[in-house]
Amino acid sequence: MTAPMYTLLALALIFANAPFLTGKLLGIFPLRQKHIGHHLFELFVGFGITAALARLLESRAGSVYPQQWEFYAVVVCLYLVAAFPAFVWRYFWHTRNRE
Repeated sequence: MTAPMYTLLALALIFANAPFLTGKLLGIFPLRQKHIGHHLFELFVGFGITAALARLLESRAGSVYPQQWEFYAVVVCLYLVAAFPAFVWRYFWHTRNRE
C-alpha cells in the first residue's frame, strides 16, 4: 500500500468514529443532545467524503473501475464495523459510567 492509501484508511477510521465522540453536529455546531439521527447523518456525510476521496485517488492512479452494488454493500458494512468501537463507547460504556 502507498502513503495515500494509508491516509485514506486513517481518514475513514476518523470519519467513522467521530460522530460518536463529539457532542457537536459535524464537529462544528453545538447541540444540547445528539440523538441517533444526528449520528447517522454524520456517518453518511463521513462516508460520502471518504468515498469521494477514494474515487479521486483511484482516478489519479488510472482509470476508475466500474463497481456493482455488491462492492458498495461490503464497503458500507466495513465502514459500520470501523465505527463500532466509538458506538460501543458512546452507548454502552459511556452512559453506564455516568450513572
